[in-house]
Order: sequence, then C-alpha cells, then structure tokens
Amino acid sequence: MWQIAGQDKILALLDYSLKTNNIAHAYLLVGPRHVGKGTLALNLAQALNCDGIKPPCGQCRSCRRILENKHADVTSTGLDSRMEIGIDDIRELQHLANLPPYEGKCKVFIIEDAEYLSTEAANSLLKVLEEPPPKVIWLLLAAEEQRLLPTVASRCQRLELKPMSLEQTQKILANSYNVDLAKAKLLAHLCQGCLGWALSVLADDNLFQQRCQTVDKLSSLLIASLEERFAYAQVLATQLSQDRKFVAEVAKIWLSWWRDLMLIKGNCKEAIINIDYEAVLEKQTRVLSLSEIKGFISRLSSVQEEISQNVNPRLALESLMLNLPRKSGGFSGS
Repeated sequence: MWQIAGQDKILALLDYSLKTNNIAHAYLLVGPRHVGKGTLALNLAQALNCDGIKPPCGQCRSCRRILENKHADVTSTGLDSRMEIGIDDIRELQHLANLPPYEGKCKVFIIEDAEYLSTEAANSLLKVLEEPPPKVIWLLLAAEEQRLLPTVASRCQRLELKPMSLEQTQKILANSYNVDLAKAKLLAHLCQGCLGWALSVLADDNLFQQRCQTVDKLSSLLIASLEERFAYAQVLATQLSQDRKFVAEVAKIWLSWWRDLMLIKGNCKEAIINIDYEAVLEKQTRVLSLSEIKGFISRLSSVQEEISQNVNPRLALESLMLNLPRKSGGFSGS
C-alpha cells in the first residue's frame, strides 16, 4: 500500500494510471522539502515493479528490495552535499537506461533535488526525455520548481504534493505514531504540514536540537554587534559551499521566525509556527516596528533569490546582516 498521507488525489491518479497501463515516461514531483516526494517516488517505483495483486503491496520481493535500496532496476541520485548534479551523473543514468531491466518489470530512475541539475546535465537529460527508451520511467523531485529548466519540466507529468493541514498532521502523529499530544502539537506546527520533517525528528532528536540552536542564534543576532553578524555570515557562506540543503533549512527557519514576528505584531499569534519560542517572539515584537519586520522579510527573500542565482553568498549574507534591525536588550531563551 502507499505509504504517504495527505495526497489522496495524486494516489487516485496513479492507481488509475497503473490499472489502465497509462503510466507516463517521466514525472515531476514538486512540493516543499519533507512533504513526501521521496516516499512517493519509492512507492511508485515499487508499484511499477510489484508482483502483488494491488501494487504497491510492500510485501513482495521486489517491493522489499526497492525499500532496502537493493533493487537492480531502481537507481537514485541527488545533490547530497554537493553544489549541483553534474553531467557525469546523468550520463551514467543514460547508460543504465539503455540496458534492459535485470530483475524487475521496468527501470526507474529517481533524481532528487532535480532543480540543482547543472545546465549541461539538464540538457543531457532533456535528450533522453525527448526520446525515452522502452520500460524506463524517470522521476524528478524538486522543492524549487522554478529553478528547473522549463524544457525539462515540460517533458514530465507534473504532480504537486501539498502540505497537510495542522490538524491532520497532529492527528497522524498522535494516532499513527503514538506521539503524546503536546509533542504532536509542537511538531505539527514546526513541520508546517510536511510530515517527513516531523518523522525525521522522531527518529533523530539531534535534528530538533539543531533547529533549536539555529533559532537561538537567530534570536541573538538582533542584539549582536556587526562583527558578530559578519562572522555568522561567513559561517553560513562556508556551509553553503559544502551543503546547499542545510542552508536551505536555515533559511526556512529564518522565514518562519520573521513571519511569526509579523503575525504577533498583527495580533494573530494563534497562527505562529515557533510556538515553543512564543515568549521570545513577543519580546522582540515590542521593540520592532511592522515596517522593520516586513522590510527584513523582503530582504531575506531577495537574498535567497540572489544566492540561487549564484551571487557571491558571503556578500549577499553580509548585506542581509546589514539590513537586520539592531536592538538592545535580552531576547534569548524559550
């Protein structure tokens, strides 16, 4: 059975396509990080090679081997800690695509972080998407769809995974994963409808601690000196050169924090995300004007766009620090 929740329309479409043998040669799975794109891709790979009556059964040999990443005909690649997916990665997949299935019904290639394909890699992939070999399915996963080469996107059937509601997320955590109500409420807020993040935290508490460290640092920057801010900008720039996805997570936390400040300033604190830092947020809103909050959110969004366009990350982040309002007083601690 499908292992993804909250995507009923997509699953109904895929079930119908499987029953009618009308599977596209390529799918583009789009949606925010941790929304379930990877899980859906694995489930679809299982369904395409399943030996059960109702695919994906999850129990047959093919389904189990795909889940264990041991199936010869299901291959994944992605960004990992690199800056981009290069042409050599795609050439290797093209070579494998031209070979017949070895142990399954069809070959499935999963490209995670497809928006980070280099221009050469994207153009190379485009050629195989335009003339797809038989018994080959391509699954492209992207959190930032707008970065993907339009001609590549146009060759795929687009499936958009949307975050679940707060109530649905909290209910699943409490009922399906036996999370106590208080923790389920906190994780439901923090994951913003993307259940994968909450499940990752349940499996590894270090992820939650990293998030808390990021929030604490972010909170302290409001009263930090320019020297301290520039030092942090250098740290982030260095991390960006090593791991794009980590810095993307930091940026997401920053946006959620400043969004919360704006909501509290507008008397809508019931909608904030960082509910475990509500007291700190309220203290900061007392010394920040609405125009300062909105202005910094706008600048933060601009810096994210600049970095995605390969502007010097250190200069962009230092500019962000210069635009960060500076206040006096203590704000740290939850």
